Amino acid sequence: MNNLQFRRNRRLRNTSTLRSMVRETVLQKEDFIYPIFVVEGENVKNPVASMPGIYQMSLDHLEKEVDEVVSLGIPSIILFGVPASKDAHGSEAYADEGIVQRATRFVKERHPNLVVIADTCLCQYTDHGHCGVIENGKVLNDPSLELLTRTAISQAKAGADIIAPSNMMDGFVAAIRQGLDEAGFEDIPIMSYAVKYASAYYGPFRDAAHSSPQFGDRKTYQMDPANRMEAIREAASDEEEGADFLIVKPALSYLDIMRDVKNNFALPVVAYNVSGEYSMIKAAAGNGWINEEEIVLETLTSMKRAGADLIMTYHAKDAARWLEGK
Repeated sequence: MNNLQFRRNRRLRNTSTLRSMVRETVLQKEDFIYPIFVVEGENVKNPVASMPGIYQMSLDHLEKEVDEVVSLGIPSIILFGVPASKDAHGSEAYADEGIVQRATRFVKERHPNLVVIADTCLCQYTDHGHCGVIENGKVLNDPSLELLTRTAISQAKAGADIIAPSNMMDGFVAAIRQGLDEAGFEDIPIMSYAVKYASAYYGPFRDAAHSSPQFGDRKTYQMDPANRMEAIREAASDEEEGADFLIVKPALSYLDIMRDVKNNFALPVVAYNVSGEYSMIKAAAGNGWINEEEIVLETLTSMKRAGADLIMTYHAKDAARWLEGK
């Protein structure tokens, strides 16, 4: 054994201080974007059964929620609206008094420095549950772009700091960028859902947002989970059209895709730690099968290690507390 030569990698793991000094990936509360579901009415705080700890809430409850977010040092929220009424064209999505528009004004009046991201889609607002205009059972691409652009402009007028279109129509970034610029919002960035898969992990979100399609599925516009190079094509299109951020959704089962996007594009990459990923952890923790804090922080760190600059996550409030040792 005296002549045995090998590398002693454990030397850098001897103490917690030494381990922290050489840590390659650092997770911090500033990385987080917290999703919030807002609904019409007063004194509404409906628990989402499939997402423990998450609620649909009216504006009077929203105040306490955003106060807590700010107190925890989380820099940003994304608003998802659940309207009181729906129609074939999702007109509440682009109404000046729509629920997301009102919620945006409400938040910005109270916390002007909190970054408000508006989810820009139609599925929560259409009576058919699809992300665009329907004709003869088909989602029409180009007519949908007009409505999505109107939605983005109305959200920017309400004070949204970032527009986040999630519809996966071809050309949606170009259409929204042109619309925002022509409306005088050339400084409003677009956080594009550039790489969005037709995933089974979205189920709990659809409960929360009441956005399940009433017929068929979304496979003609969301991506096939089996595909990798398609993600590069989609991200490249959005970069060329003027996107400022690229979202990869879902995150946990697509860490390889996130790394590909990070390696190929210079734009900030956003991981969406989606509802199904959240709910699985909450269910296992609720049964005492896992240590929730350790699993959540490890999961979020894996997303950052894979290339995420920001992480959209329902765990944000808990993770911020745990990172601060609370």
